[in-house]
Amino acid sequence: MKIKKPLLICVVGATAIGKTALAIKIAKAFSTEIISADSRQFFKEMKIGTAVPATEELADVKHHFIQNKSIFESYSVGDFEREAIELLKVLFEENNVVVLVGGSGLYVEAVVNGLDSFPKIDSKIREALKNEFSEKGIEKLQKELKEVDVETFNKIDINNPQRLIRALEIFRGSGKKYSSFLQQNSNERNFETYFIGLTAEREIIYDRINQRVDLMIENGLMEEAKIIYPHKELNALQTVGYRELFDFFDGNVSKEEAILEIKKNTRRFAKRQGTWFRRNGAIHWYDYQTGSEEIIGDIKTKNAL
Repeated sequence: MKIKKPLLICVVGATAIGKTALAIKIAKAFSTEIISADSRQFFKEMKIGTAVPATEELADVKHHFIQNKSIFESYSVGDFEREAIELLKVLFEENNVVVLVGGSGLYVEAVVNGLDSFPKIDSKIREALKNEFSEKGIEKLQKELKEVDVETFNKIDINNPQRLIRALEIFRGSGKKYSSFLQQNSNERNFETYFIGLTAEREIIYDRINQRVDLMIENGLMEEAKIIYPHKELNALQTVGYRELFDFFDGNVSKEEAILEIKKNTRRFAKRQGTWFRRNGAIHWYDYQTGSEEIIGDIKTKNAL
C-alpha cells in the first residue's frame, strides 16, 4: 500500500491579485501555517513597498519568511530553498497540509522542484558586465539579452540589473542560453504539490496594481524609501517601488513621474509573472473573485482530504 505523502498547496498569480487573502483562508481551513515565497517580503526594512500582509493577517495565521532578513544580509534563492525545505520537514510533522504563497516564480519552483545546476563562470565576466552597466546603462544589457536569449528576456525582470547580469554571464561564460539550464533535473521531494492560481482580465489586474501603488504612497512608501536610500546600491533594493523613488531622490524625475514609473514597472512585472506561471500546466486557475469555499472544496475533493 502506497503511503500518502503530505501536501504543499501553492497559491500563485500576479501581484495584487489577492493571493494573501486566499492563502490565509486555505490555511485556516486546514489548521495549518503559511510559507511566503515572495522574494521582496523577506526584508524587514521594506514593509510598505513589498505589500507585506497586514498585522491582523499575520496574527490570523502563522507566516514564515516574512521580514526575517535584513537588506544588509546576503540571501539567495538557494538559501531560501534550503531553509524552506528544512521548515517543511518540521511543519509536516504537525500537519499533513502546508500552504506556500507568492508571486516569485523562481522561489516557488525552487521549493517544488529544486534549483537548476549552472556552470561555474569566471568572475571576470561578471565584473565586465557590471562595468558595462555602469558605463553604458541598462538598455545595452537588455538589448543583448533579447538578442541572445529571448526566452529568458521574456521571463525575468529586465529592469533588475542583477538578473540581467546573471543571465548574460551564463551566456558569455558557457556559450549556452541561461534558459537552456532551467529544469534539467527535478529534485525528489517527500511531499506532493497542488497549485492554485488566481487570474483576472489584464485591465482588472492593472487597475488593482494602480490602486495598490497609490495606497502604498498614502501609507508612507516615500518615507520608507528615504530611510534606505543611502544603501540604494544593495542587491535587495534593486526592486520595483524603490528604484523609481531613488531616481526621484537623485533629482532625475519628478515625484509624479516616479509614481507613474512604479505603476508601469509593476504592471510589466505582473505580465512577466503571467508568462512564468502560464508555462506550468499543473496550475488550477480560478478567477480572482471565486469564493474561497469553492476553491477549498476542490482542493479537498481532488486530493482526497
